[in-house]
Amino acid sequence: MRVLIPDGAEINRHRDGDAITKVLEESKTIAVIGLSSNPMRPSHGVTEYMQSAGYRIIPVNPNETEVLGEKSYARLEDVSEKIDIVNVFRRAEEVPPVVESAIRIGAKAIWMQLGVENEEAAEKARAAGLVVIEDACILVEHRRRAGELKR
Repeated sequence: MRVLIPDGAEINRHRDGDAITKVLEESKTIAVIGLSSNPMRPSHGVTEYMQSAGYRIIPVNPNETEVLGEKSYARLEDVSEKIDIVNVFRRAEEVPPVVESAIRIGAKAIWMQLGVENEEAAEKARAAGLVVIEDACILVEHRRRAGELKR
């Protein structure tokens, strides 16, 4: 797991957990890139958990029309709501255009799921002011901090 914090961010830079807790606490809406309606896919189970934890979920997958009771969008730019976290369930080489979109829509954080890392895209997101979490499962990190979170 790697956490990148934008310059000037008001987060304790010595503990990654503080940045993750802050992102999870301050976020309400999570756009999930690559969310599948197939309950056997990791994206489905992880997102279902986050939805049950009280987060607004927005599926972003051009191959889906609805997932977990929510309308699916083809692109981040098609979503009219404010998005706090862009959670990425795509291969590492597919991350750069997602980061470009997240920057364009003004997201607060990019979260790359377990096994997903893209140093160049991560640095671009951090430089644009986003918190970047790489190679970490949002469900695992949420559960780990459940007692600390004010939600």
